[in-house]
Parts: sequence; C-alpha cells; structure tokens
Amino acid sequence: MRTSAARTRERILHAAADLLAREGRAAVSTRAVCAAAGVQPPTLYRLFGDKDGLLDALAAYGFQQYLTEKQALGETDDPVADLRRSWDLHVGFGLSRPGFYVLMYGEGRYRGDFPAGLETIAILRRNLARVAAAGRLRMSVERATQLMHANGLGVVLSLISTAPSERDLELSTVARDHVLRTITTVGDGEPEAPKDVASRAAALREGLRTNGTIAVTRSESALLAEWLDRIADTGQPGPVVSATPGTTEGRDAHR
Repeated sequence: MRTSAARTRERILHAAADLLAREGRAAVSTRAVCAAAGVQPPTLYRLFGDKDGLLDALAAYGFQQYLTEKQALGETDDPVADLRRSWDLHVGFGLSRPGFYVLMYGEGRYRGDFPAGLETIAILRRNLARVAAAGRLRMSVERATQLMHANGLGVVLSLISTAPSERDLELSTVARDHVLRTITTVGDGEPEAPKDVASRAAALREGLRTNGTIAVTRSESALLAEWLDRIADTGQPGPVVSATPGTTEGRDAHR
C-alpha cells in the first residue's frame, strides 16, 4: 500500500506532467505545479528536493513512457526493418510530446541517471547486434548505436524547433534511410553473407560476444574485440595482402 507521501508525490508529478504536455517547458514553474497539484511549495521541496529534482523526476517519467512504447514494438525476423520501426517510433514520440522530449534529451541531462533511458539505448544496441550477427553491419555495434541515436536526436530536435506549418516530415524518412544505408550492407530483402572486411569483423565481434570461445584467453579475447571493433569502424578497404604464408608480398606488406 502506498503511503500518503507517495500518493502526494505522484499527484505533483502528474500535475507537472500535464502542464509540460499542454503548455510546454516554460509552464513548469514551482508555483504553477503546486497550484495544479493543490499543495504548498514546502511539500514539493520535501518530496523532490528542489525544482531540478522535480524536472529529473519528470524526465524519468518521460523515459518510462518511451520505454513502454518501445518495448511494445517487439522484434521481427528482420532486424533492419525493426530499426526502421524503432526510428519512426522515436520521431513520433518526440513530435507528439515535444515538451517531454526537450526535457529528456535537450537540456544536457545524463541518460545514465535514468534506468528507463539506459534501457531504451540497450534495446537499440540489441537490434544492431542482431544486424551485426547477420553480417549486415558496416561498423561496430557501439559506433552504429551512437550514430543512429545521434541522428535521431538531431532530426527530432530540428523538427521540434520548426513551426508545425513549416515542418518537412519527409526529413525523418530521408535521414532514417541515409543512416541505414551508412550502417548496414543491405537495405531491403533477405540477409546476405558479409562480403567486406568491416562487415565480417562486426559479425565476428558479435559472434564472440554472444557465444565466446575457449581458443583464446580472457585478455586475448579483450584485445581481439578491440581489434575487431577498430577494423569494423575503419570501414575502408586496405591494401591487398597475400594470405599465403611465406610469400614475398605478404612479408613486404608488413614491413
């Protein structure tokens, strides 16, 4: 059973969330929130510490809403299609809740302070790991995660800052498809076996992470993972080096 303090805290949080959703960030003043919740300022300060504490609680509330929607997407047999759906959900969430989105992502709050925020990124990372395991990722999972997340944020914040009547909603689709072409080897259709070195490195890195191997020690495994990430993130073909032991070309290439 919730205590009286817990119920009051929830009432204040919901009042602040309603103000944020209806009137935007500027409307969330201590006085306005207290009036909407029917409490005195000392009560708010006792339960949230100060206004920053209230804003952090609001951001956590927003991340939880976003996480719930993201978890509801589920997974299909096509991880690239799942990335498209995840992108579209992210953009839709931001444009339907601009006040929350700016509070969550646009005010320099550290996502690590919010478990739900960390889990939203973990879901993206897991989807990209599935792409890598299928041999369809052009770079490391970590870099692809950062690249897709950063581009999504940029698109949403740009659209939010544009008057609704002037927004080009196709911008999101163009940006999404550009990012997917950049980070994946196949845009549509059935998965292909990885052909370039970067994709193979990303696939092997993910295979080692999920399945492990007894062929190398823990320290060797960590070094191998670093090398594979570096190869995957280089993304550019290097000089052709003979794979045949003992050849002059192979020795000279390493001098």
